[in-house]
Amino acid sequence: MTKTRKSEFRPDDFVVYPAHGVGKIISIEEQEVAGFKLELFVISFEKDKMTLRVPTNKATEAGLRALSSPDVVSHALKTLKGKAKVKKAMWSRRAQEYEQKINSGDLIAIAEVVRDLHRADDQREQSYSERQLYEAARERLTREIAAVGGRDEVAAAKEIDDVLLGRAAA
Repeated sequence: MTKTRKSEFRPDDFVVYPAHGVGKIISIEEQEVAGFKLELFVISFEKDKMTLRVPTNKATEAGLRALSSPDVVSHALKTLKGKAKVKKAMWSRRAQEYEQKINSGDLIAIAEVVRDLHRADDQREQSYSERQLYEAARERLTREIAAVGGRDEVAAAKEIDDVLLGRAAA
């Protein structure tokens, strides 16, 4: 069972960890923890200056996945073009749902959060917590789109902005 998982990810692969976004596997190492030998993926999140160690046999359970396919990326960009769906629930409930979507690691769900929280210049001001969630979702989306396309984050951010501004003009 572990044999199939080992070949799934290799050092230098970009992966997505749901709670942290896009990271790069820098190595696979063995460590002894509480008397047990564990094989771990060592994942670096450059932007956050953070290193995460995930047991290889628990990686899939933990939600570690490969980058999205270009098809999923284009679906996410299409999602951004849609009309914002803002529920009438209390902000605390909506904020919780947005947080769950961001931490799900699902690119489409993250794109929904960006779409729903995006404000054009002529719209009302965002609250601090709305802006925080929007920025977190936008950053995750940008990083994954950049990694999938092999581009820098500035180009990916511009693409997202162009889609969002195009939606406002439509």
